Amino acid sequence: MPHRCTNIAPSLKIEILDPEILTELIAFKMPYGKYKGVIIADLPVFYLEWFATQGFPKGKLGMLLATMYEIKINGLDYLLKPLRQQGK
Repeated sequence: MPHRCTNIAPSLKIEILDPEILTELIAFKMPYGKYKGVIIADLPVFYLEWFATQGFPKGKLGMLLATMYEIKINGLDYLLKPLRQQGK
């Protein structure tokens, strides 16, 4: 499947439409902070907005947080529902 990259911050690129990334959003847990242990897809939008203004962490965690931020602010949460149901 071809990937499309987009910039949401000057130094951050996200691959869009990668099903593996969507799967990671419903499995990867926040490793630290107030929401330690919470699945990335379950983080509240205000927390993701805070990261958007302060800067996302580098690496995989930052990419996942930035992707979830874009999904939530654009009302695309429905993309994760089929993946959540498959995992049950």
